[in-house]
Amino acid sequence: MIYEVRTYTLQPGKVAAFEDWFAKRQTLREQHSKLGAFWHTELGTLNQVIHVWPYDDLQHRMAVRDAMAKDTALQQIAGGRELIVAMESEVMTPAPFMRPLGSTSYGTGNVYEMRIYTHAPGNIPAVIQGWSAAIAYREQFSPLAACWYSETGGLNKFVHVWAYKNLLERAHVRAESRKDGRWPAQTGVRPVQQENKILIPAAFSPLQ
Repeated sequence: MIYEVRTYTLQPGKVAAFEDWFAKRQTLREQHSKLGAFWHTELGTLNQVIHVWPYDDLQHRMAVRDAMAKDTALQQIAGGRELIVAMESEVMTPAPFMRPLGSTSYGTGNVYEMRIYTHAPGNIPAVIQGWSAAIAYREQFSPLAACWYSETGGLNKFVHVWAYKNLLERAHVRAESRKDGRWPAQTGVRPVQQENKILIPAAFSPLQ
């Protein structure tokens, strides 16, 4: 299993319009493969939408993209391209402890935090090892929605996504999980760059 994470930066104020366009195409698009998640940014880099597509492998992705290009019904529905300022596509491999995206329900009304850590080349295996030992403890406080490392696009990225009921719960969980020194995970390496985004799921997102 791989995940394609597509990040679109939109013109200011156009997120709602783009989501409307996406919703009109969604049924036809999902005849080719299912959507994993769709969020827009609330904090962090603004005016972005992030949609995640699970695939069996790269060959499956290429087959889906080829079928979409030949789907005349899908092509007849505008996709809001004129609203897009920049596009980024990254293929991610799930960490061994990640549950398949969408296999767990977190209820509704959630916010999600996406944390993107870029590491020095060769350090991702140490990160995976450290997280594997500590993740069960961390999930006593809040669930891990996704955890990937990059295969294409920006390399050496380790991306983790957490589900929270609201931002107050996020603050509480982050404080409580650090009290006894068992979190953050002990990996022996540190990221060279960090970024985080607070994400709100679109009304049609499988993750709510």
